[in-house]
Amino acid sequence: MVGLYLNPPERAVVLSVDEKTQIQALDRTQTTLPLRPGLPKTRTHDYRRNGHIDLFAALDTLNGTVVPEFHLRHRNREFRLFLDTLDRTVPEEFEVHLVLDNLSVHKHANVKRWLRQHPRFRFHFVPTSSSFMNQVERWFKRLTDTRIRRGTFRSVPALKQAIDEFVAVYNQDPKPFVWTATPDQLIGSWRRAGTRLNVEASGALH
Repeated sequence: MVGLYLNPPERAVVLSVDEKTQIQALDRTQTTLPLRPGLPKTRTHDYRRNGHIDLFAALDTLNGTVVPEFHLRHRNREFRLFLDTLDRTVPEEFEVHLVLDNLSVHKHANVKRWLRQHPRFRFHFVPTSSSFMNQVERWFKRLTDTRIRRGTFRSVPALKQAIDEFVAVYNQDPKPFVWTATPDQLIGSWRRAGTRLNVEASGALH
């Protein structure tokens, strides 16, 4: 898998793909007070739930750009729609290699049928309990820390707009993630941490 990142095939695009499900549109019960001289920014700890959305995303591991798509549900149908989007996005002359986790949606019979109809697409599944190897997970963390966690959203459309704006700004100056861990370090991390591996613990990406 790391070899696919570091030495991709010629005339091919490598996309790290996953879904961030159940993103909540949360609105604080009281107005957030801004940062003021001598006083920190304040916000209430309780909030109102205004719905949720699922975000499908593909990270181009070479240039760092992201292709997003929103769906109300997370089934093989929505995943196939996202694959159609990627098929339209990537020029026809390139093979498309997708790095995915082992979610059953990604292995559904309808998805396998879609793959047979689109032979330039190839799936590569990360090992079980190794989600940190899927680089888009690191991008999801950046999205959450930078835009979602501290945001207030009165509706799902407001949440979608905030994410779209984040992606648009990010794609203007994308920064691909770089592997820094050696194979021996990764194997050692697996043996020590077992199923609790994550990006921060492994130190594999920066």
